[in-house]
Parts: sequence; C-alpha cells; structure tokens
Amino acid sequence: MKILLIYPCWPKLKNQPVFNLPPMGPVTFAATLPSDVEISFYDENVEPVNLEEASDLVAISCMLTCQIPRGYEIADLLRKRGRTVIFGGIAAMLHAEETALHADSVFLGEAEGRMGTVLDDFKNGCLKKTYNFLDDFPDMSLIGPARRDILKHSLYNYRGVQMVDLVHASRGCRFNCFPCCTPYLGGRKFRPRPLDKVAEEIAGIDNNRLFLVDNSLAQDDQWEKDLFRTLAPLKKKWISHPIKNDDEILKLAAEAGCWYVYQAVFDTSDYIRERIKKYKSYGIGVEGTIILGTDDQDEDSIRRLIDFLLEIELDLAEFTVLTPFPHTPIREKLETEGRIFHNDWVRYTAGEVVFRPALMSPDKLTEMYEYAWAEFYRDMSKEMKMAKLYLDVIKKEKADGSYRGRTVEQTNR
Repeated sequence: MKILLIYPCWPKLKNQPVFNLPPMGPVTFAATLPSDVEISFYDENVEPVNLEEASDLVAISCMLTCQIPRGYEIADLLRKRGRTVIFGGIAAMLHAEETALHADSVFLGEAEGRMGTVLDDFKNGCLKKTYNFLDDFPDMSLIGPARRDILKHSLYNYRGVQMVDLVHASRGCRFNCFPCCTPYLGGRKFRPRPLDKVAEEIAGIDNNRLFLVDNSLAQDDQWEKDLFRTLAPLKKKWISHPIKNDDEILKLAAEAGCWYVYQAVFDTSDYIRERIKKYKSYGIGVEGTIILGTDDQDEDSIRRLIDFLLEIELDLAEFTVLTPFPHTPIREKLETEGRIFHNDWVRYTAGEVVFRPALMSPDKLTEMYEYAWAEFYRDMSKEMKMAKLYLDVIKKEKADGSYRGRTVEQTNR
C-alpha cells in the first residue's frame, strides 16, 4: 500500500526571516503507519507537490489555521480526480466540521495505535467519515521515533545552515493560556513520554541542534530535572518553550545543552525582567514571544513594551497580533462580544488584525505591529541577531567537543 502524504504551504509573515523547519506532524504520523506502507512525502513549503503521483490513499497533514485553506484546495482537486483523501493534524482538529466537507475521512486526535484499523477500513471499503480520538489519548509508550527518513533534509536550511530537527518529550499541558488551543487538542493533563525512549530517539537524530516542541517543559519539577539529566550525556544543543524559573533546574538545563528558549513577554514587570536575567545568567539565550492587541494594550503601552524589550536585551523578539483561533479561550470571549470580523482562515496568520481591539482601532494595531518589528530591530537586523545566536551555539559545541562544522551537503550524505 502506498500513501501520498502532503503538507500544504501557508502564507509567511513578511517581518520574519524566511526559513522552513522540518515539520513535526507528518513525521510523527508516518511513525504510526504499519511497516509495509510506502510513503511519498511532499512539504509544499519547500518543494512543489506532484499531484499526479500514483498512490492508494492521500493523507493531508495541516498544522496551522492559515494552512488549512490550501489543504482544502489540494483535496478538492484530487477528489475530483477520484482520489481518496484523509485529513489529520492540529488544524484539521480545530476545523473538523469544515474539513469534513473537503475530505473522505478526517482523523481527530493522536494516531499511535490507531492507524492499522483506519487502513484496514480503507482496504475493506468501509473508511469512516470521522475517526474521533480527541478525548482518548494513547499510551505514551506507543510513541516511537518520528520518521525523519521521509524528509529531504537539504531543503531545510537557512543560508546554508542546517535547521534544527523537531522532537517532543511530552504531550498535553496543565496550563490554560488565553490564546492557546492545546487544552482542547491534548488535554489539561501533562503526559510525559518514557525518558529512555526520548533519549533513544534523540540519540538517533543526525543533527546536533534540536527544538523540543513540548508545550511547556515547566510542568513537573522532578520530570524536568530527570529530562535534563537524561539529555546531558547526548551533547545536543536545543531550543524549547519555557523552563521552570528555578536555579537547580536552569543549571541542569544549561548543562544539558539548552541553547535558547521561547519566553512569553506579556508586560514590563520586574518578574519578566528578572526572568530574562536569570536565563542569561546560565548562558541561555531568550527569544521573546510578544502578543500585541490584548485588551489592556493601547498605543502608548506598546511603545513602552518595546522600550522594555530593548532594555532587558532580548536576543530575539517575535511579534504577533492576537488571533482568535478556534477552540481557544480568547475566541470564545471575542465571539461573545461580537468583535471578530471574519473567518477567512488564510488571513489568520497572526500577522493581521481580524478582530476589534479594545483600546485602539484595527488600523492603529496594525501600525503598532509594524512599529514593534521595526523598532526592536532598528540597530541590528533579525538576520544579524539570529547569526549571533548561532555563533553562541558554536561556542558551546566547541567547548564540549560536540561541534561538527558540517555543511548542509555533508549532512545529507
């Protein structure tokens, strides 16, 4: 049996450097398929999709809301040609009813231990319209190494530098942040993978630089310490979302190869100032993730926020416009208040205003979004700030003997 696996493209934000990370969803899905299934994978963000390629089944994986319209276009075209299409991924889960209009089948939830049944149904001519496992999470021990062998690694580089590979050590999130759909998708319970399996997968990745894409590492203190002690001997360098603000944990993270973290910056408080300072004291870089357009922000407060970010010397900053994605607390609030303009999903990029802000006009919020990018990177470009982080990681690698100095071409031999 052969599956044509497609990851559709999406509109990129004009303010961000243009690069593509290897996708997590498709390689995780591919690992759940029986061993006798042949996979032909296309990431439309880095190469054209050959829609003429023969296969028994077409699987479309979508992560982002602004990606799903392109997934619909591809599915509609293929189904008109008599092909059978199944959708999966985060965006398919968030837009399940709409996605079903463009699919022969929609898979909702986590796929480990389930795909054998789905493919048997397909072979027997009884593929279900929906497979719903959203509230039925698999045993975490079933999660095997992602199928990175389906990737064309040479396509994932930025100016000749190989991009990080993505891996996860846990699922679910006990937090319930206002802009986030993770509680809907993965539940409010923290679900760690067995650490020996995490270590085995990471050790097998032929890339010294990784992105731990867990929703937050700061969910269980003992697990976090155990994770970092497990990672340390592997001498990988990695990026993650927040780490617990604790000296012992941060020391272990640094020793385990933490390169930099994505840290939400939501105000100009001393808490945030000290949080960033603490990371840096352990040699951990910080990329601030800053949402603009919250109900407490006006033009002046955004200007003060940018001044604060420069003062605390963030290594990088990523600015996004508050966006009411489906199944998030903020969408429920804005829908109730009648403040959402439209559901044109391709424009839900987090770079466009799709709702009515509380303390400024939509045009003013757009202006302040552009101002934030321009002002933060006024003295040094995004590309130069990224280069500084890469020089930092090279120093770390040379210090512990893990530096490879490999080119993209060498990586793909």
